[in-house]
Amino acid sequence: MSKTDSQNTKILAYLKKGNKITSFGGLELFGTLRLGARIFELRNKGHAIKTEMIETKSGKKVAEYSL
Repeated sequence: MSKTDSQNTKILAYLKKGNKITSFGGLELFGTLRLGARIFELRNKGHAIKTEMIETKSGKKVAEYSL
């Protein structure tokens, strides 16, 4: 299993537990700097992952992913 496949498996399991994740969480929890790419790959495999734009405490808008 490649590192990308491993990250995808872990991210999907995390989302299936009802959790939400942003790019910050992707780096912290799964070591990926490319959470958007991992989400794209999971969507291409048929997973209905939702995106919501949220505002951080510093005022920046980031994507938050959930199932």
